[in-house]
Amino acid sequence: MTEPRLTSLAHGGGCGCKLSPQVLRDILSAMPQAAAFSDLMVGTETSDDAAVWRLNDQQALVATTDFFMPVVDDPFDFGRIAATNALSDVYAMGGRPILALALVGMPVNVLSAETIGKILAGGASVCAEAGVPVAGGHSIDSVEPIYGLVALGLVRPDRVRTNRMARPGDVLILTKPLGVGVMSAAYKQGLLDAEGYAAMVASTTRLNRIGADLAEVDAVHALTDVTGFGLLGHALEMARGSGSGIQIDAGRVPLLAGVEALVRDGVRTGASSRNWASYGEGVDLPADLSDWRRDLLTDPQTSGGLLVSVAADQAEAVLAQVRAAGFEAAAIVGRVTEGAGVQVA
Repeated sequence: MTEPRLTSLAHGGGCGCKLSPQVLRDILSAMPQAAAFSDLMVGTETSDDAAVWRLNDQQALVATTDFFMPVVDDPFDFGRIAATNALSDVYAMGGRPILALALVGMPVNVLSAETIGKILAGGASVCAEAGVPVAGGHSIDSVEPIYGLVALGLVRPDRVRTNRMARPGDVLILTKPLGVGVMSAAYKQGLLDAEGYAAMVASTTRLNRIGADLAEVDAVHALTDVTGFGLLGHALEMARGSGSGIQIDAGRVPLLAGVEALVRDGVRTGASSRNWASYGEGVDLPADLSDWRRDLLTDPQTSGGLLVSVAADQAEAVLAQVRAAGFEAAAIVGRVTEGAGVQVA
């Protein structure tokens, strides 16, 4: 049968599908707190990347799930991107994944078994690269195509890295360039060339396994991955979680090649505007900051990079370690300060 484009079957794609930060906060505010569970090291209190449960003095379990609708039309690439994104939350806590379960919702009367199989195969290929099996999962017949993973990992309890551990005086490193949301919007509009598509897929399928290595570095105090809420949103979560302020140097934030031209031409996502409407009151922008640059700082990043809070005297060494691990565009993008909220310079 003739099949439609995957992206045409979804009202949104990638991490741009996430509920807005404000809506999510409203929902979670009604959830009971889990403080009574003494072995729950990380729960929902500071909007961290994954839950962490202490197993014993040497091991803690990192548990997370992530899934979304297609951001590209190639089924194998869609599976790869979704799986990379799901595993990122384990790495962002300093853990190493050990097991994955597939979450699959597909319009079975619209997509062939072959196409659905390619999506699952793409996800399995990324899990194999990470050294973990896809050991099971669950599937449903769904109006829109949905794919993702439950991801489980292990970390030493004393090496867990959360978004609440940033310290004033720390330097912030971003490991991947921004612009995935803009590129995905351009792709849907037929404005992204082959080179741009290759760059987007390369970024979104690069595993953030450097997070587990960084957790072994004493000077690295906090980690979080930058996904659907954009750089400013996840920086704000880090600021609130750690009770500190964060300053972002907009001019030092790395961008994927060609993204600036696209956003200057008006290409952007609806999620970028929703993000700003949700948390803009917590961000101080300079009066002369252009709208296009703000849109990039709030751009939803599907399978984005890590935001790393590291002691200033070790920042260059850690940056060199990150770049040597294959994240050549990594850059120092700001610092942690006394105070509250996020300030853009």
